Amino acid sequence: MLPFLLNPAFKDYIWGGVKLRDQFGKDGPAPLAESWELSAHPDGDAVIASGPLAGTRFSAFIKDNPAALGSRCPAGDFPVMVKLIDAAQNLSVQVHPDDVYGMRVEGERGKTEMWYILDCEPGAFLYFGFEREISADEARRRIASNTITEVLHKAPVHPGDVFFIAAGTVHAIGAGILLAEIQENSNTTYRVYDFGRVGADGKPRPLHIDKAMQVACLAPASQDAPGAVPPRPVAGGTLRRLAGCAYFTADTLKLAGRYSYTPGGASFVSVLCLDGVASLCCGNETLVLKKGSSAFIPADAPEFALDGAGTLLLTTI
Repeated sequence: MLPFLLNPAFKDYIWGGVKLRDQFGKDGPAPLAESWELSAHPDGDAVIASGPLAGTRFSAFIKDNPAALGSRCPAGDFPVMVKLIDAAQNLSVQVHPDDVYGMRVEGERGKTEMWYILDCEPGAFLYFGFEREISADEARRRIASNTITEVLHKAPVHPGDVFFIAAGTVHAIGAGILLAEIQENSNTTYRVYDFGRVGADGKPRPLHIDKAMQVACLAPASQDAPGAVPPRPVAGGTLRRLAGCAYFTADTLKLAGRYSYTPGGASFVSVLCLDGVASLCCGNETLVLKKGSSAFIPADAPEFALDGAGTLLLTTI
């Protein structure tokens, strides 16, 4: 089976901005907060954009073509999502459950995720874990008194930084940050604190404090991503392993020539072009990837090549 392009699902959350439109050419609503580039989730299903299956929802494709996912993928269960996120405002302080709690309470996976910082305003930061361990009672008091951010760890960000957010880590993307996110296939979020913000209906957005307290780790968190490997030269460019965990493996490929790879039936490959232009050549198929383009390479595809110059985010399992 040959690769194809995907059109994303868009999310117009109130904290979104214009960078996905201006920098990545995304033609979505305003404000545009998230672009779900690789998604089979019912809350935002990507759509095949090239080839004979153009117009088919990605979830329908994977249901009909399980071999395209690869031997590492649980049968009938697509495991990951890949997003672009533009935070013009702070996101809520939030936490995600692990798989056990998520399946038991919400009927879907939990959410472990990874952020790769693409761009940021001067002085931008995010909240990531706590400065010190606190009790659940202190957490509840601080949420009620609007002081929870005083005990959260503020991490400055720069392009190229990686943050690994294990399920249970309390976190918030800060204003002025543009990033790529790779995560488990879940949309379960427990909002802890929302900076007094109101939604589009003029009412405060709901909090989920009781559930959050059941899943949150109220202690400092490690930014270090498991399985990370420094950049290394490969034929056709430079490969950097951002993270490798039980849920996904993420690499950046700084392409400067021709890079070849054979999936071999083990895992699909998601390719998201972060800058530059590349040709994706596989069999008799050639797809052009420009900044913001997303492609899916089935696990049962033959050897493919990426040819050009730019930065590509590669996701496998």
